[in-house]
Amino acid sequence: MKKVNVALLAFVGVFVVSVLIAYSILKKDKSLPVYQPGDINPALVDESVRNNQDHHILPFDLINQNGERITEEKYEGKIYVACFFFARCVTLCPELSKQFSRLQEYYGTQEEPLLISHSVTPQADSVSVLRAYADRFKVDDQRWDLVTGEKQHIYELARKSYFAVLDEGDGGMQDFIHTENFVLVDREGRLRGFYDGTNTEEVNKLILDIEILQQSYEEQK
Repeated sequence: MKKVNVALLAFVGVFVVSVLIAYSILKKDKSLPVYQPGDINPALVDESVRNNQDHHILPFDLINQNGERITEEKYEGKIYVACFFFARCVTLCPELSKQFSRLQEYYGTQEEPLLISHSVTPQADSVSVLRAYADRFKVDDQRWDLVTGEKQHIYELARKSYFAVLDEGDGGMQDFIHTENFVLVDREGRLRGFYDGTNTEEVNKLILDIEILQQSYEEQK
């Protein structure tokens, strides 16, 4: 009986090691695509950038929950995840923010990924409103920005930079966007993945993809 147990344990040990080795090889060989406008559903891509072959997030100038000016410079050289929300939303947005809170907790004190949530009702989402919302979701101000600013500027970012929403509207008074998309951006400001932020399994995939992206940078050193 003891011989059977030893043999069984040996088999299990070899199997586990084999699985770990296979996983390590697959993980090492896996890489994330760099998305260009031509790789994405044209309905999500503003006509003015559809022919771009070297797409990067456009410069931005916004204000966060602490009244601080936030530009693309803060995110240069950092992996980050972007989404769009509004503070009064009671459908998609609370779930998106819960998942961002989950990412924040998962990565703890790591320097990346950073998180940025863009208000799609910036006229209503003042600094004080964003501050209250940030407190509600226990936002780490060093790693997660809730941003407001000019509506047209934010909507152009959604349509011309992140390709997060349908390319309809002009950022005017009657324009409104509402999307569940999380967008993964690399250290060079390039698009590396799109995920349903209301779906836990999709966010799990995002976490794995961030790990793959981080590993790819480590291998380049």
